[in-house]
Order: sequence, then C-alpha cells, then structure tokens
Amino acid sequence: MNLFQAINNSLDIALTQDPTAVIFGEDVAFGGVFRCTVGLQEKHGKSRVFNTPLCEQGIAGFGIGAATAGATAIAEIQFADYILPAFDQICNEAAKYRYRSGGIYDCGSLTIRAPCSAVGHGAVYHSQSPEAFFAHCPGLKVVVPRGPIKAKGLLLSCIRDKNPCLFFEPKILYRSAVEQVPVKEYTMPLSKADILVEGDDITLVGWGTQVHVLREVCQLAKDQLNVSCELIDLVTILPWDKETIAQSVKKTGRLLIAHEAPLTSGFGAEIAASIQHECFLNLEAPIERVTGFDTPFPHMFEPFYMPDKWRCFEAVKKLVNY
Repeated sequence: MNLFQAINNSLDIALTQDPTAVIFGEDVAFGGVFRCTVGLQEKHGKSRVFNTPLCEQGIAGFGIGAATAGATAIAEIQFADYILPAFDQICNEAAKYRYRSGGIYDCGSLTIRAPCSAVGHGAVYHSQSPEAFFAHCPGLKVVVPRGPIKAKGLLLSCIRDKNPCLFFEPKILYRSAVEQVPVKEYTMPLSKADILVEGDDITLVGWGTQVHVLREVCQLAKDQLNVSCELIDLVTILPWDKETIAQSVKKTGRLLIAHEAPLTSGFGAEIAASIQHECFLNLEAPIERVTGFDTPFPHMFEPFYMPDKWRCFEAVKKLVNY
C-alpha cells in the first residue's frame, strides 16, 4: 500500500469496528482531494461519511460536540495550512474540555487529520508544517507518520486514544511512500520515537518526510566522512519521547535536528533546549538545527528553502569538526 491507501484502510477498520465512528470534512464523501476516504461512504453510508461546509472552525467545533456526545469523531482538514481558522476550537475547546469540566466531560474521541508539509509545487498556502503551533497546547496529542506502515497503526491508535489527537500526514508521501502494510488491524504506540539507524558519532532527529532525507544523510556521512549516524524518527510531537533522544545523545555527544517548518520557535527549538539541559556534560558540540527559513513558504525558491540532504550534510560536517 502507499500512504493514502494505508490511511484509507485504517479509516475503514475504524468505521467497521466502531458503530459510533463518523468521518466528515470538505469533499470526504467522494474520497477527498488525496483519495484517503475513497469508497468509504459507499461502504458505510451517508450518515457516517459526509461532507461539511468549507468552514474549518465549524468542522472542529462539530467534531468536539460529536465526541463529547459519545461519537468517535474523525475530522479532515483538507490542508494543514487551513487549520488555523480552527485554532481557537482546537486549543481553547478541545484541548481544555476535560480540564475545565473537572473531568465530567471530554472530547477525547476526536481525531483531526490534515495533509501537511511540502509537495514540490504547493507554494504559500499548500506547503506549511504547523505542528509547532499545537505543541504549545497541553491536552492535545500531535502525530506525524513517516510512511504507510506507521500511518495505519498510528492513526488507529489516535482514533482509539482518549485524548484529542492531531494527525498530520506529509502529502508528498501519499503516493511516493510504498510499503508492505499488514491488512489486519494493528496499533502502534504514541509518544515513542523510533531508532531507525543505530550509530555512535552523531544523532539525527526528524519526523515525517524529513526522516527520509536524514536517511540519505546517514549514508553520505558514512561514505564520505566515515561518520556513524544514529537516525531517530520522533513520530509524536506532543507528548514527545525525550528519553530516547537523550539516551542517544549521551552516547553520540552530537545532535542535529531537521524539520521543514521555519527555524524560530520550530519544534526543533524545544528539543534542543531540553536536550542541552539533559545532556549538557555529554555534548561535544553545540546542537545544530537545519530547517525552513523564517519566511513565508516560497514557490519558485522552494528547493532553496527546504532542509535538503546537502544542507543537513553540511551541518553534520560542522558538528564532527567542531
């Protein structure tokens, strides 16, 4: 399966096993712009898979109400760039609902899916990575899969988790990431990072599409510098797995964090601050961040904006030569 087929399979399982589950959003009835919900309305009916008005605040608000009333609400925001009209509903309502009611009510069975990150031609409104905005909001879980196997298991975990979850899907991977995905039901743990490549000299941390970039950097470092890189997929942005990264950095003494979102207040800043506090005496060099720039996401200049393997490789050289 590719990524969108794995997500479709996960949603199909959720609808089949949970009679209260509903899927809603812009254009989901015919399958969505990325085909993630294709065939689900035909199989499960118009009362369980249905379109909404073009109103992200309304989609989130409806999801909160449906989840509070006992449904398993699975909302789709057509592009993560357009999740910001729903920011108030997500951060001031969904994230705080259990807390402000003293545990009497909650909307923990709400999951919001959204395609995110660069796609090669998306320009300013179809390329952004907004995960750091929501990482500042206690009460949410924020997840970014790197491929089809992880996407299916993590999405089912989010749907079943008793906290509101944001599930950001790197859209460039919808068709380009293909794996042998188990067809049966399975879940994967949230808030647990994956060590994909073990190494001794430097720790590389990314999520989503950037994991694949960093995998190439690991090979470049090995071939050209004889440097052994440890590659970690963070998987969950909130709550994140500090322990796995800290243990790795205590071993390697060096850390590079890469993400597509802009540098200032990107989630790499939180990781860097936490790890220097935890691993200060183990660090052999200052922590490096390779990210998008502090500009709106460009169209023509996208290749220069992206934290590609060459920018990351230069940061590796800087770290090992410090």
